[in-house]
Amino acid sequence: MDFKQIRYFMEVAEREHVTEAADSLHVAQSSVSRQIVNLENELGVDLFIREGRRVHLTPIGKIFYERMKHAMNVMDDARREVEEYLDPEKGTIRIAFPISLAAYTLPTAIYAFRERYPEAKFHLKQGLYRELIDGVIKGDFNLALIGPLPLEEKKINRKVLFTENIVALLPIHHRLAKKSSIKLRELVDEPFCLLPEGFVFRDMVVNACQDLGFSPTVAFEGDDIDALKGLVSAGLGVTLMPEVTLVDSLPRSTVKIPLVEPNVTRTVGVITPKERVLLPTEKLFYNFLQEFFARLDEFKN
Repeated sequence: MDFKQIRYFMEVAEREHVTEAADSLHVAQSSVSRQIVNLENELGVDLFIREGRRVHLTPIGKIFYERMKHAMNVMDDARREVEEYLDPEKGTIRIAFPISLAAYTLPTAIYAFRERYPEAKFHLKQGLYRELIDGVIKGDFNLALIGPLPLEEKKINRKVLFTENIVALLPIHHRLAKKSSIKLRELVDEPFCLLPEGFVFRDMVVNACQDLGFSPTVAFEGDDIDALKGLVSAGLGVTLMPEVTLVDSLPRSTVKIPLVEPNVTRTVGVITPKERVLLPTEKLFYNFLQEFFARLDEFKN
């Protein structure tokens, strides 16, 4: 079993198509097929189910793929660590993030970091809440911005960067639109626009309402924050949002109003793996994030 076989195997597994894998690798299809057959013969198992031009991993193939994916990540980290040891200011930072931090929080931090270290590079990956946690644990990446910070994950380290307010977003002609603040209980009979079930932020909104003795009436669901903004802008309901998602501008025909009684907040922070050390450039960015958001907090206060 050599590196070429593993590289060809990974490409075929990810694309589920031998011809497409060969095109990506810039080699002949026959070469890819031969390497896969040699690998299967050496292991003594079928790694793929052939269905015409397409292929799918067998159950043991899926297990082998996950192990090889982890091994390739370790090898890639080892190579990068050697390179970054020589010059950490020119390395690459792999970081994942949720959509709620994509428009303002992460780009602002990256811009400030690049002002100090202009030759640093970034590899960004957007993911859902559970994907961010699992990705850090499995080694797909070593850093993830996340909100709220998970509390019961034994294999990750967590660091709070800031705590933000959750605000109400209402249509501009809503009966409460001219108030300087509103109590969450005042929305008891309102149609809510929320993220689908399974999203952590939806759970935060539902739990905040249930703590006051009511369950929100979910009139519409949107797959992301921008979809919710559009629904409220169209006058179809109200929603709650992390304040950071409204920093740059408000959606058309909406108003942002602070919540009181209760003051709903969420922590935003960075998670890292307990079982791996950060690479030199990642460590540089990790320390910078803490410094950057601490300065922002001092400025606000």
